[in-house]
Amino acid sequence: MKILLAGCGDIAQRIPPNLPEEHHFFGLKRSLTKLAHGITPLTGDIRDDAYLDTVFEEGFDVVVATLTPDNMSEEGYQKAYVDSSAALALAISRAVYKPKLVIWVSSTSVYGQNMGAWVDENCEATSTSFSGQALRRAEETILAAPLAASCTSVVVRFSGIYGPGRTRMLDQVLAGVGCTKQPEQWSNRIHSEDCAAVIAHLILLNEQDKSLLPIYVATDCQPVTLYEVRHWLAAQLNVSLTAKPTSSRAARRCSNQKLLDSGYKFKFPTYREGYLALIEELKPPQS
Repeated sequence: MKILLAGCGDIAQRIPPNLPEEHHFFGLKRSLTKLAHGITPLTGDIRDDAYLDTVFEEGFDVVVATLTPDNMSEEGYQKAYVDSSAALALAISRAVYKPKLVIWVSSTSVYGQNMGAWVDENCEATSTSFSGQALRRAEETILAAPLAASCTSVVVRFSGIYGPGRTRMLDQVLAGVGCTKQPEQWSNRIHSEDCAAVIAHLILLNEQDKSLLPIYVATDCQPVTLYEVRHWLAAQLNVSLTAKPTSSRAARRCSNQKLLDSGYKFKFPTYREGYLALIEELKPPQS
């Protein structure tokens, strides 16, 4: 089983340990960098049609796209998601050996709901931000592309990812930065280890000929307000917080019920388990 990890960053490099050894991984990145053990590096731009055609001569069974923009601008999102999704769909359509599964990683920021409402896979993605709209256009390209009758396309919408190297909120709490209790600002989170495990879970379901939904919301089992999670973290870290007004941001609660229904078991079901593990990892080794 050959798997192409397009945009082989942190999440993608966490996938291999979640799958049996008979899976072979190839990591496509724009620049030559050292990848996790067991991933064969491929260096090139996913938007380079000629190069991508050559890459697909390898014959992949699964393609996982975990792309990120060079910068947080409208142009950056256009290139990373809209242009890249179009190039990938074209390359797959032209490939002699077509993958059986394409997983495109997106974000819950495609939702525009901002009044604390619950959202799931059936809710309309109504974000008006340039980032949310670019992500949605890329999703549509992948889901609508006539890849092959035997090829399944799946979009995974991750909520706020945290974990090793993704400690922004933890760092803010350690610095004493709190937030006001009102108005409520909802936060949806998923540990990076669960991100990788969700992708591996979908790959295994596909190998077992299980039906997959076109979209999965991948978030942990407990949406939480920023006030609650910051004060819980402060208690664990024994620090005091100074409340600062939060900026206007999306305020929704994301449901992972479809993912749970598929049989996925979370490594870190809520922010508590995930942050406790992260806090433990950040402790200096004892002499």
